[in-house]
Amino acid sequence: MSCLEKTMLKPKIEFFPKKRVVGKSLRMSLVQNKTHELWQSFMPLRNTVKNKVGTDFYSIQVYDNVSYFENFDPKIEFTKWAGIETTENDSLPENLETLELDEGLYAIFQHKGSSTDTSIFQYIFATWLPVSDYELDHRPHFEILGEKYKNQDPNSEEQICIPVKPKKNILNYKNQQP
Repeated sequence: MSCLEKTMLKPKIEFFPKKRVVGKSLRMSLVQNKTHELWQSFMPLRNTVKNKVGTDFYSIQVYDNVSYFENFDPKIEFTKWAGIETTENDSLPENLETLELDEGLYAIFQHKGSSTDTSIFQYIFATWLPVSDYELDHRPHFEILGEKYKNQDPNSEEQICIPVKPKKNILNYKNQQP
């Protein structure tokens, strides 16, 4: 089994409560990717964040609307965040912002491989999602970068969290069952 096949196992569907993330954000597109610049600007400030929840970092994508994926164009911009979860933002460090992640269902894929290998996203959106009982929900997408995350290392591990909701036809079918 290839490295990619190992990562493409069925995701866990999990309810995430509301989360507060403190970090930095930048507008970018896949063509004009500024991820490296974003993380370079956040990492020196990470220790100024108070009331952290754990040590995991969050890489978050906020798309302007769900049609980003329906009419995919790598030149369309979105907002990307680099941050860490916190319990409050009363004492927000200078040069950092807060993003509230609304509660909801997420499809969580355990990914092992380099961050430069984007084939997992092709699998999620072109293979898994169309045949699943779920559709995209309009909430931020994010990756949880824990202690096993090593960026471009082929042994790097991360959780890819895709916001989902049950498909309407699935809900209607289940509601009609006795």
